Amino acid sequence: MKVTIQYFAALRDQRGLSEEALETSATTCRELYRELAERHGFRLKEQHVRAAINLEYVGLDTPLRDGDTVVWIPPVAGG
Repeated sequence: MKVTIQYFAALRDQRGLSEEALETSATTCRELYRELAERHGFRLKEQHVRAAINLEYVGLDTPLRDGDTVVWIPPVAGG
């Protein structure tokens, strides 16, 4: 299946880009994050990121569908 991935903040910095289209065999957000973390060396553990699919926050066990846009949102600190 083909999905579009968008990265923000630390994940964008680690990946070196903000968006990419990707062929994946992952069936859930969790599987996709694990695939991306292994492929790109992400240091954030999956429990520290939030996912959104097609502009709606979802849990990591949410199924993926062909054509989805998945956004990864790492924690943000500020003051």
